[in-house]
Amino acid sequence: MLTKKELKEYCDDARENYLPHISIDCVVFGFHEGLLKVLLLKVANEDEWYLPGGFLFKKEPIEMAADRILKERTGLDEIFLQQFHVFGDPDRSKQHFEMYNDMLPNDENWFVNRFLTIGYYALVDFCDVNPAPDVFSATCSWCDLNDLPKLKLDHGLILKTALDTLRLQLNYQPIGYNLMQKEFTMPELQKLYETILDKKLDRRNFQRRMLGFGILNKSEKLRKGGAHKAPYLYSFDLENYQAALTEGFKGGW
Repeated sequence: MLTKKELKEYCDDARENYLPHISIDCVVFGFHEGLLKVLLLKVANEDEWYLPGGFLFKKEPIEMAADRILKERTGLDEIFLQQFHVFGDPDRSKQHFEMYNDMLPNDENWFVNRFLTIGYYALVDFCDVNPAPDVFSATCSWCDLNDLPKLKLDHGLILKTALDTLRLQLNYQPIGYNLMQKEFTMPELQKLYETILDKKLDRRNFQRRMLGFGILNKSEKLRKGGAHKAPYLYSFDLENYQAALTEGFKGGW
């Protein structure tokens, strides 16, 4: 938690530079060693965690604000970002009211305002991210999606809604380019889909469908190592992948 002096300095700067009553919260997904990860922040001396987020400069487009916030937390440019929902429960920031209400008068305290937050989810290559905490946080780190700590405010709801949206996207748009290494095997790609969907998929049907979408290039190289027959390596055909993002494809998992 900020000291009274730090809070006053932040609030003075926020009132001068940021758009009031609107914030952005981001759900950053990564995939590593067969597990879906999410990037979270922890404030010193607090047990609960937050999603990465921030505010919009007064003349800043929303998309640029989301890109800026994510670059500050991950170090990455050109992140795949998808706006998925607006969260506006009147009491969603009640915990912040209680935390900071006694430290500054209401007309000086930025955090006693009601904020509507715009939710974005991001898909990133886990290995490329350099997690960096914000001014409020002591820690910024990856957490396993199936072993999450308690989240503050309504960030648990925001995360669940982002995951539901990502699962829905799998039915009509490709997923994987932003989460996988440059080259991967079909079983590795299938594991990604199974992890997101939280269910098993038939191996033959998965391979047939993925190849039928026309978004993969098959390499002549094989994955080295292992006791079994080495599987072929694949990469995404970026032109066809981008077309599928725009035009979509039919079917579900």
